[in-house]
Amino acid sequence: MQVSLFIPCYMDQLYPDVAMATLTLLEKHGCEVTYPMNQTCCGQPMANTGCSADTKATAKHFIEVFKGSDYVVCPSGSCVSMVREHYDGLVPDSDEVNSLRSKTYELCEFLVDVLKVDKIDAEFNHKVGLHQSCHGLRELRLGSCSEQIVEKYSKAETLLRMVKGIELVKPERPDECCGFGGTFAVAEKDVSCLMGEDRINDHENAGAEVIVGYDSSCLMHMGGISNRQKRNLKFMHIAEILNGAAT
Repeated sequence: MQVSLFIPCYMDQLYPDVAMATLTLLEKHGCEVTYPMNQTCCGQPMANTGCSADTKATAKHFIEVFKGSDYVVCPSGSCVSMVREHYDGLVPDSDEVNSLRSKTYELCEFLVDVLKVDKIDAEFNHKVGLHQSCHGLRELRLGSCSEQIVEKYSKAETLLRMVKGIELVKPERPDECCGFGGTFAVAEKDVSCLMGEDRINDHENAGAEVIVGYDSSCLMHMGGISNRQKRNLKFMHIAEILNGAAT
């Protein structure tokens, strides 16, 4: 299966190990992965700050870079959500463009829904709390939300339960926002930090040693708060654990 790998701009700059873990993980599961070198950004930061012209130009560039791909896979729920849910009016409304958008997947949903992965060759002997980020949860439906009357599920949790030795611990509020929200963390930093601290407390009270998620941006936000408060917690992207990383 041929896959084009899309790595978010902030991950490219700050978390290259997550990008490499994603690449290796996809190859382990039989994918032929290419990385278009002229990729940049999905446009979400510009959209969040109201820079409509820049958002439109970046979205068109994304389409131009990845058109013709069988699948596009990205280790970020928020970036995939931008492409699939928020490109209306930014890119041409054509069958080719809409097909590409529909074939752009977050890593966990690609492993579960497309590759139908039923075995993960990894071991992680720690108590882990899963942070389910808002865009992935409520726009991509990577898991059920507390406000939905549906059978409970989580694609990320399904994958983590295949990891040998892992102990998943559940916070009291498993689908609450961490407070990052992109530029919200800058414009409303006090509220953002209090929300992040609430999430950390919830996971810590549940016994988590490691907080894992599918958005490095959310993990970065909570990790920064935790480090400043000198807490003994680690934060890891799910790709790293599924790929067999140790703490």
